[in-house]
Amino acid sequence: MSKPGKTKIGFIKLQLPAGSATPSPPVGPALGQKGLNLMEFCKAFNDATKNFEKGLIVRVGINAYSDRTFDFEIYGVSMTQLIRREIGLEKGSTAPGRIVAGSISWDQIKKIAQEKMKYGLSARTVPQAMKIVAGTVRSFGLKITGEMPQITEGAENG
Repeated sequence: MSKPGKTKIGFIKLQLPAGSATPSPPVGPALGQKGLNLMEFCKAFNDATKNFEKGLIVRVGINAYSDRTFDFEIYGVSMTQLIRREIGLEKGSTAPGRIVAGSISWDQIKKIAQEKMKYGLSARTVPQAMKIVAGTVRSFGLKITGEMPQITEGAENG
């Protein structure tokens, strides 16, 4: 949504390390093309992501306006990044469903679901979030070990 009296001239999507954005690429070239203040963005972004775990790559969308101002929205951390970090895997299967890249337990899925809910996930309860994470895990080419724990839908929310 554009601000009153300002014309939106562009939208930029970036993936940056939480709390440590610098004016070097990819920030510099992307924002420089729109004439935005690089240091101002880096300071604002780093301040907004200071509570995120260091090293996590955060997705951000930046609206650029004609008066060389901007606003941005943080979309959170990708689920595949959380999965890879949890099980220590560099990448998923090249053929999910046929080639298994590794395995993950339901306890690990629950941990990822709870963390992803902090960073933005379209689930209201932990069991719903676990089902979403399990779908991503399967498409990543991982085998889920054990059985999904029986959690009452509204009983556990974090």
